[in-house]
Amino acid sequence: METTMTTPSITITKTTPHCGAEVEGVDLAQPLNDATFDALNNALAEHAVLFFRDQDMTPEQHKTLGRRFGELHIHPAFPRLVEGHPEVMEIYADENSTYIAGERWHSDVSCDAEPPLGTILRMIEVPPVGGDTLFANMCAAFDALSEPMRRFLSGMSAVHDGEFYRGRYETGDDGNKTYPRAEHPVVRTHPVSGKQALFVNRIFTSSIVGLQKSESDALLEMLFQHAERPEFQCRFKWRPGSVAFWDNRCAQHLALWDYYPNRRRGQRVTIKGETPFFRQ
Repeated sequence: METTMTTPSITITKTTPHCGAEVEGVDLAQPLNDATFDALNNALAEHAVLFFRDQDMTPEQHKTLGRRFGELHIHPAFPRLVEGHPEVMEIYADENSTYIAGERWHSDVSCDAEPPLGTILRMIEVPPVGGDTLFANMCAAFDALSEPMRRFLSGMSAVHDGEFYRGRYETGDDGNKTYPRAEHPVVRTHPVSGKQALFVNRIFTSSIVGLQKSESDALLEMLFQHAERPEFQCRFKWRPGSVAFWDNRCAQHLALWDYYPNRRRGQRVTIKGETPFFRQ
């Protein structure tokens, strides 16, 4: 595997050629100095997701880590939060669960006007086997499109609709609740790396602006299938204390629910982002 030394104390090792990297030499419970922050910030943009092992953090330390990268995001619908910490979501499934979060490929809350920059998930309890998470690099997905298709998509916009949440996370009558809905570039420019990334996903992207429904549906299905090709992916096997930090600006992910009826529990914070833009 290719290894890049970023500071005397940090080692970053690619997980696959196009997605993911394992990071060693960082204690995420401690405040990040400027050199470590810069190394992680740049590596996140390059690899789309970073993995850390054997991390022990309190919810307060978890929030401090997230805030080093930006203001924390509050999910518009997620029902399970860590008591006393509304910024910390609890990811949980057991024998009583009827679904899990993230069962389809998606970018977190892309229906927001300013979708999250990234998400930091720490796993506390894992099943005996299974429960992996898949990640895919959307910069690699865009680069793999033909040159005419890249030209065609660049500058187009798509609708991202939070109606997915209705009846899924809410209890009781939520018929009058309004969920986020926004238009974003089909191809967005990463503000750190400057690379172009495909920015449509199965959960939230409902249509492409300006196309007839049949055209939009066909084009989106092609892009979804393209984005989910294995060569853009990596697969992370969780252990207690493992952390994944993914970049929502250039990554999609999918959580595997192959461990029923066993339990899986973790905590995550999400970092606010900015309005997506496209720049040639």
